[in-house]
Amino acid sequence: MKVRWYGQSAFLLQDRHRVVVDPFGDLGGAASRGLEFRYPAIERVDADLLLVTHDHPDHNAVEVVGGDPLVLRTPGRHQTPLGEVVGVASEHDAAAGTQRGPNTIFVFPLAGLVLCHLGDFGQPALRPEQREAIGEVDVLFLPAGGGPTVGGEAAAALARALAPRLVVPMHYRTEAVNFLEPPDAFLSAFGAPVERLAEDEAEVEPLLGSRREPRVALLAAPRPG
Repeated sequence: MKVRWYGQSAFLLQDRHRVVVDPFGDLGGAASRGLEFRYPAIERVDADLLLVTHDHPDHNAVEVVGGDPLVLRTPGRHQTPLGEVVGVASEHDAAAGTQRGPNTIFVFPLAGLVLCHLGDFGQPALRPEQREAIGEVDVLFLPAGGGPTVGGEAAAALARALAPRLVVPMHYRTEAVNFLEPPDAFLSAFGAPVERLAEDEAEVEPLLGSRREPRVALLAAPRPG
């Protein structure tokens, strides 16, 4: 299975099917608020399945993805070309969603693995019913830049609770964004071996660790556009 990181929380996951998660569009207007968001535009990508964890403009630009994909945005159990995709209700903040709204965690199968994308998870920790609904995970896409999401110790505790074989950090400070923290606090707190990749895409299987000895893959951030 191939993974490509477009920046922020946007990924293309490709095996027999193509899955895009949390695509972003033009965020040039953010500069007027002092926010930099300079990842290259997502272009010429088709998908069979498109997952949107929440309706913020750096996550919900469904119009940039072609191929007439099935689009999922909500919690529940969904039948898709991949099989069953589970959406788990969560919050974008530590105040029951009253500050930044809801967030959907997506759990889905691809290439014989179970993947979990946490979106902009902002709760201090998973509730027991959320952990049970997520189940066993092989690859975890985890926000690691703090700010409006978990970061540092909380992100590391979340990764330990889910016990994946591989953690792919996302939604953190790079040359393209200035309003998040770098992933260093998470990496230090989690303490697993880190593979720092030279490209923004990679084959997943060679990166996998085990549940007892997980690994972290830091994909290279796309250069600012």
